[in-house]
Amino acid sequence: MNENVANDNIEQPTRKVLTFISRKSPYGQNYAKACLDMVLSASVFDQQVNYVFMDDGVWQLRRGQEPAAIDSKNLSAAFSALSLYEVENVYVDAQSLQDRGLAAEDLVIDATPCTAGHIASLMRQSDVVFNL
Repeated sequence: MNENVANDNIEQPTRKVLTFISRKSPYGQNYAKACLDMVLSASVFDQQVNYVFMDDGVWQLRRGQEPAAIDSKNLSAAFSALSLYEVENVYVDAQSLQDRGLAAEDLVIDATPCTAGHIASLMRQSDVVFNL
């Protein structure tokens, strides 16, 4: 049997669009870390990943965090791995930033500020939405 013919019959898996919405502050519970771990895992499996920060989740991206005072690891340092995992679609809710007195310049990574309407559109276009 010709090896090329056999490989032509293998169906390639469909790439899914996964949107992860991180809404919780970075410390005090494991939601933020769990969401980051899920994003990195999904990207390893070649899925299209949208990573959205809103509500208190925007605090995860704030520069200058010093969680050692509460005996925690600095979660924001792990966000530098997003580019290594080719996670490029990172968004932050502009209203959530404004409500907390933050600006895009205050963030440890480049995240695209967007409106609630844009986030809703991302969710509609996704195969799966994880809301943490």
